[in-house]
Amino acid sequence: MIVLTLISLQCPASEINLYSINTGSYVYHLTGNHGQYTENFENNFFSIERKLSEDSTYSVLIGTMKNSFDDRCLALGVRKDWKTWDDGWTFKGIYGYTGEFFFDAFKDCGDHGSYHDFKKATGIGFSPYIYHGFQYNFTPYFGIESGIIIPSVFVITIQWSFR
Repeated sequence: MIVLTLISLQCPASEINLYSINTGSYVYHLTGNHGQYTENFENNFFSIERKLSEDSTYSVLIGTMKNSFDDRCLALGVRKDWKTWDDGWTFKGIYGYTGEFFFDAFKDCGDHGSYHDFKKATGIGFSPYIYHGFQYNFTPYFGIESGIIIPSVFVITIQWSFR
């Protein structure tokens, strides 16, 4: 509720409808390495998303999550709504950075897996995320989406909007 209050205090009434909050991610690795990765609802994903304008198909998001190795990471991304239908469905893509940041909470993000491989090559522990999925909006304020983080992570997320 603190985040909602801060957004509403910072935004004129005409802009609040540009914001969404994404919560409740369910994650499942399709590679069969169950028990090795952070899965189900354990990734603690949370982000705030803002459309660039009322009619824009682009938005930006910032958030946090635990990666597959249970390390806290910063999540930054750009969302593109590729196709929206009148019946509530949207096909979308999110292209982002998930990794280390200068706050202590994110310092371990590059310690394992592909995050560590990028850290060895660039000095920064991160992983590029490419996600495509479908969102269904039950109401103008609530939607559920499902898709794949390439190459093999299945995701379900809830989006709360202020339209």
